[in-house]
Parts: sequence; structure tokens; C-alpha cells
Amino acid sequence: MAHSHDHHDHSHHGASHSHAGHGHVHAPASFGRAFAVGITLNIAFVVLEALYGVLAGSMALVADAGHNMSDVMGLGIAWSATVLSARPPTSRFTYGLKASSILAALGNASILMLALGAITLEAVQRLFHPTPIATGPVMVVAAIGIMINTATALMFMGGRHHDINLRGAFLHMAGDAAVSAGVVLAALVITFTHAWWIDPVVSLAIVALIGWSTWGLARDALHMGLLGVPPGISEQDVRAWLGQQTGVTAVHDLHIWPMSTTETALTAHLVIPGGHPGDGFLHTLADNLDHKFGICHATVQIETEAHAHDCALISESVV
Repeated sequence: MAHSHDHHDHSHHGASHSHAGHGHVHAPASFGRAFAVGITLNIAFVVLEALYGVLAGSMALVADAGHNMSDVMGLGIAWSATVLSARPPTSRFTYGLKASSILAALGNASILMLALGAITLEAVQRLFHPTPIATGPVMVVAAIGIMINTATALMFMGGRHHDINLRGAFLHMAGDAAVSAGVVLAALVITFTHAWWIDPVVSLAIVALIGWSTWGLARDALHMGLLGVPPGISEQDVRAWLGQQTGVTAVHDLHIWPMSTTETALTAHLVIPGGHPGDGFLHTLADNLDHKFGICHATVQIETEAHAHDCALISESVV
């Protein structure tokens, strides 16, 4: 929906605003069951894997349980973001609770970093003082992990191309299946070689893998928390495209920021000497911003050239 109205103040005489909001893509309701089943299966497996890891003396299993727990939390974040983003705005939260997924990701990354530190310390100690492990149970539990993670990934395969939350869930589970396969391989090698040091080395490799993805999660969440332009969108490209629209001679006060981990907003002032171009122009502009750049919530202010120099926000150094 788009609308415009006259704006009268000391800096934008005769200007007009346009606000356009489009249908936002969220995980379909049918994926709610997939989230519930996936989280339940993976929590049960994490408990089983951690228990057998301790009983079998395998830090690789314990580390993989930590990896799986991180992805259970990832599934929870994706699910909660889907649910919260559907809640309507209020007079206190005019954007609704869309940004809660960003805060959850930051908290998730912080907790994971602490857990990784504890696993790394134990693995290093095992590396210098190798301990025999029960390779049979390790292989059985990790093989169960491959099946559960593969099945969970398949539940999200259908939506991974349309929703970034579902894509993240799919990639997390597919990655878990690959890591569990690595644990099986390590246990198999240990069975024939009795090289007990392989277990802590594999656990450190898993920690490195989790650490890499966790750092990426923390970096992206912090970037979003600071209202940075979302990955995949070029501010320069958007500015250039806006400047190429019919009748536009200048663009200023352009801001692009994430409303959540899946939705992006934009505000901009467009200088059009001929005056307000009409609602059709605004509707088309908003629709193109959505389809070309994935910006689904755009607010554009039209200024005539005669009054554009009066705009208090014309300088790019002013926010």
C-alpha cells in the first residue's frame, strides 16, 4: 500500500511523502510443524550424544553435541523470528517485534563462544593426555545423528529458496549431517589404528568449524544490530538506480537498514523539479525496490528543486 500527503514545515515546504509496504515473505504455517519436529528430534539426539560422549570418553562426540545444540538454537531462532515477525505493530513497537531475531542471534553467538572455550580446553588436555574411547558406541550415535540431521534438513528443503530463515535451517542441518559423518570416520580410523589422539584432533576441528560459523553469525547480527545495510544490497547501486528514475535530479538522506533478519527498510529524499509525479510513480518505485533489491518497506519523500536546498538533511553527514 502506498500513500502520499502534503508536508508542511520550515524545511520541506510543498514536499510529499510516500510510504509503501509490500507483502512480506515469512515461513508458511506448514513449516511450523517442521520446526517443532526438527527441534524435538535434535534436542533428544543432543542429550543422547552428549551422554554417550561422556560415557565413551569421546570429546569428538561431546563437541558434535555442542554443534548440534547450536543448530537447535538456530532452529529456535528461525522459528521464533517467523512467529514474532507476524505479530502486528503496536503504538509502543511500531515495527512490531521483527528485530527480536537480531537480538536472539547475538545472544546465541555469545553463549556458543563460551561453550566452545570449554570444549577447546578439554580437547587440548586430551590431546596431551590421550584417553581410550569406546569407538563402537561413538559410531552408532554419530550414525543416528546423520539420519536425524538429514531427515530434518529434508523437511526444510522445499522452502530454502524462498525464505532465508528456512535456508539457514536447511544449511545448519545439512552441515550437522556432514560433521556427524566426520565423527564416524574418525572413530572408524581409531578402531583400526588405536591412535587415540585422533579423537581430540577431530573435536578441535569441529570446534573450529563451529567457531567459524558462530563468528559469522555474531558479525552479521552485530552488523544488523547497528543498522548496517544488509548483505547483498549495495547502497551505491540503490542510490544510482533512484537517481535514474524519470524526473529525479538528486537523491539525499538515503538510509537502508534491516527491520529483521529477513526484511529491509529504506527512506530517501528524491529531488524532482517538476513536482510530485503522482501515486503511480510511487507505487511502481516501491514495487521495483522490492523486486530488484529485496527492500520491502520503502518511504520516499519528494522535493521540488526550488525548496530542495532548504532540506536540513541534504548533507550526507547529517542523520
